[in-house]
Amino acid sequence: MSTPYPFTAVVGQSDLRLALLLNAVSPAVGGVLVRGEKGTAKSTAVRALSALLPQVDVIPGCRFSCAPAAPDPACPDGPHGPGAGAARPARMVELPVGASEDRLVGALDIERALSEGVKAFEPGLLADAHRGILYVDEVNLLHDHLIDLLLDAAAMGASYVEREGVSVRHAARFLLVGTMNPEEGELRPQLLDRFGLTVEVAASREPAQRVEVVRRRLAYEDDPAAFATRWAGDEQDVRARVVAARALLPQVRLGDASLLQIAATCAGFEVDGMRADIVMARTATALAAWAGRSEVRKEDVRQAALLALPHRRRRNPFDAPGLDEDKLDEILDRFPDEEPEHEPDPEPEGPDDGGPQDGGPEDGGPDGGGGGVPPQGGPEAPEAPEAPGAHDDPAPSAPDAPEAPDREPASQDGTPPEQAAVRAAEPFRTKMLSVPGLGEGASGRRSRARTAHGRTTGAQRPRGQLTKLHLAATVQAAAPHQKARGRSGPGLVVRKDDLRQATREGREGNLVLFVVDASGSMAARQRMSAVKGAVLSLLLDAYQRRDKVGLITFRGAAAELALPPTSSVDAAAARLERLPTGGRTPLAAGLLKAHEVLRIERLRDPSRRPLLVVVTDGRATSAGSTGSAGSAGGDPRELAGRSARLLQAEGIASVVVDCESGPVRLGLAGVLAGDLGGPAVTLDGLRADSLAGLVKNVRTSVTSQSSHTSRRAA
Repeated sequence: MSTPYPFTAVVGQSDLRLALLLNAVSPAVGGVLVRGEKGTAKSTAVRALSALLPQVDVIPGCRFSCAPAAPDPACPDGPHGPGAGAARPARMVELPVGASEDRLVGALDIERALSEGVKAFEPGLLADAHRGILYVDEVNLLHDHLIDLLLDAAAMGASYVEREGVSVRHAARFLLVGTMNPEEGELRPQLLDRFGLTVEVAASREPAQRVEVVRRRLAYEDDPAAFATRWAGDEQDVRARVVAARALLPQVRLGDASLLQIAATCAGFEVDGMRADIVMARTATALAAWAGRSEVRKEDVRQAALLALPHRRRRNPFDAPGLDEDKLDEILDRFPDEEPEHEPDPEPEGPDDGGPQDGGPEDGGPDGGGGGVPPQGGPEAPEAPEAPGAHDDPAPSAPDAPEAPDREPASQDGTPPEQAAVRAAEPFRTKMLSVPGLGEGASGRRSRARTAHGRTTGAQRPRGQLTKLHLAATVQAAAPHQKARGRSGPGLVVRKDDLRQATREGREGNLVLFVVDASGSMAARQRMSAVKGAVLSLLLDAYQRRDKVGLITFRGAAAELALPPTSSVDAAAARLERLPTGGRTPLAAGLLKAHEVLRIERLRDPSRRPLLVVVTDGRATSAGSTGSAGSAGGDPRELAGRSARLLQAEGIASVVVDCESGPVRLGLAGVLAGDLGGPAVTLDGLRADSLAGLVKNVRTSVTSQSSHTSRRAA
């Protein structure tokens, strides 16, 4: 077994180390979500934590790590009689992103359950992690149904496995730690709320600290055992401090004044629900125990708020996580601590200390460390940029200026000038847009698809391991052979060939590719603000339906891939907010860029079906840099029509959001929609509460290929 990197050798990252240690002291805090860019020691710190946890006593031979003093009465390996236990180190179990449901919760042998009536159960990762750590790297990329199972087990302290009336339950209490890179997509707000604490990590920009990170890493790789020996003393000190804090934890007093501070803080920051109050109370208590005190103080409540509240204040995926520390101090100052009835206990170390004090640069301490960040949201932290559409009301737009539908504003050389970026209007709930037919893409909430979860639509022979038994079809397959198999008792004689897998229909996530017109004809402030608000609304809808998104903009003489297809819709929202407008309208260039992007994505992810959303008024005033032979000098409208028909021939589902406004309308967006083979919907018609007809399906082209797709779906 390889020697793990020592926890105390991690340079800086005080918030990360503190959050992990608080959960080691009090697992009831609820786990940690670590957010940050790649290469910031997230995984290294988590994997090193297990060495600091006290050993656990288990019943020998129990696959579910039952404690000898209090065995689980429902343990599948029980009942356990009295006997001596065996001590072993706490486990650190990793959940791969591509794990199956059976690998997570365990699997029942359905064949033996039906034929022999026994519960033959193979434990999963939740059983392995009981009384230890369950670590999920890239938790934001984990499938939704696995996250639901994981968080349910973490909340209830038990795992339930149900298979066609046969059920198994076992204890599953563990420290849940997840790491993620926000650039690859966010977790849903309700899932964020289930993590007790969250920390933001980033690499240091100080050269001396970065040098120390490299020095330590190279020393570890050269001789892991010698490097671990060098830090063995510090590791033992922190391990002893964790044990002492655990012993002190039941004696820590959480007074009424501290409870009032916690409640006022959660109310002042308008946090939904009561989980934040409970987590803050447990965190403040653990902070006091970690500091060697038997009473919670205001500084404990403050630090608990910085760790437990930032991720709970997000109202939508475009809100930047964080906490206004000035407001926090103002709230806490209104509720002072109670006067202590006795002399305060001595403080061996400050509550925000992540472990033993590091030495200077030669010892690899903070002065020579790297990879650290100031305390979360501290005075040195840069102010987070305001997210589009978050909290504040949209900036008032200028009154409507009369628009000239046939002419764009032009500069002295005849080119429409570039306009400054305008702020998006308030987002709204959009109508349902979906891809027709039946797909087989990643699980999501948009278009119909064959999925592992959903309503049962039929049965088939299993391909590989059986996961979802179709009981009626299995019995029907086995019934004609009972006499030949010598059945004599009441039990059904079932063979492996009789088993049938249930086929289910649910929803898939799609690739929603936005092609946004940013030319001069869209540059009227009120119109562009409304357009950005509509795209922001569609992005929010894509986030909720678990789609991938991409963003193409076109103006002037070319189209630009502003955001390659990604799961991070907040990145798309940030690019949209900074989008300038102006110039001519190279509509054909935008459509051909979309064709190129979709072609590449089809090779990368062939099972994910695309949905093309073109946001434009339909005008085409420039041929642009289309990259197609013979396009130079061609008629812009004809080139745009040919490009649209190319997408239609590929069978790509599309919808045109018509942004034309004013008393005189040319209807060019409708012509474009006809060339694409999809519907056109106005900005007002995009709203879910409008009186226009509901857009349920985006129609594909009427070519033979799309007809074949429709017959297959039928």
